Amino acid sequence: MRLLVFFLLFTTCAVAQKLPARWDELVASDWPAALEKSSRTCILPIGILEKHGPHVPLGSDLIKVREWAARATKDEYAVVFPDYFYGQINEARHQPGTFSLPSRLVWDLLDATCAEIARNGFDKIVIINGHGGNPELIRYFIQSQLDKRRDYAVYFFDPQPSPEFNKKMAEMRKSDPAGDQHAGEKETSSLLYLRPDLVKQERATQESGKNQKRLSLPNLYTGIWWYASYPNHYAGEGATGSKELGKLITEDTVDALVKALKVVKADKKTLELQKEYFDKVDQVGGK
Repeated sequence: MRLLVFFLLFTTCAVAQKLPARWDELVASDWPAALEKSSRTCILPIGILEKHGPHVPLGSDLIKVREWAARATKDEYAVVFPDYFYGQINEARHQPGTFSLPSRLVWDLLDATCAEIARNGFDKIVIINGHGGNPELIRYFIQSQLDKRRDYAVYFFDPQPSPEFNKKMAEMRKSDPAGDQHAGEKETSSLLYLRPDLVKQERATQESGKNQKRLSLPNLYTGIWWYASYPNHYAGEGATGSKELGKLITEDTVDALVKALKVVKADKKTLELQKEYFDKVDQVGGK
């Protein structure tokens, strides 16, 4: 009898350890186990499809968030939603390979996706983002979660580099960090580490990644600013990228994500405060 109990416990533990993290790789009969093991936490990895200079793949942002999630969930389990590339990318529509949806559709799709994730049992959704044009959209989207009662919370993984990391990166850098924004040294390095087979680094100098400074509007912001500065949709010096720098960036990000997942999975306060907030909203005006 004891041997049977031990065998059942061992089998259960073995199955739990092998539980896939990716939503699309789970079988329906394992769904309850995935909800329990993840503490009802789901990662929504958001990237984009856009040109990344002449040398790194269109899906670079997707590759980064996919790898961050895959590596982090080996240490801290959460369910990972399939690759999501419906973000804000109007500034790159003049470049081939860009997949840009209407703004209203982008918003509605993100809102419906989170609602559908929640309908499947998750009450904590962690957005991890790989695309520089998405943070403003994501922050406003998360703030808008307070526009009506919801029984789930959305978090934005937004890591801040430590002084130690910044020091190491400064020592390894070969280009000016001020101009390293898109497909430059950092991003090229990440792809050289994660998917070197897709990088054509020898082509990095075929186009200019310098700021063209074609528009000067002090104290003003306009949507055409990025195109005015970087018409090649390339900002930086990809030729200076290295696998070693990519390893540093990736490991630091994954470590931060593991820590963030631990915090989210243990968090009971956010949903409690959210409910309190909605209850008070309903009381306004004597409702």
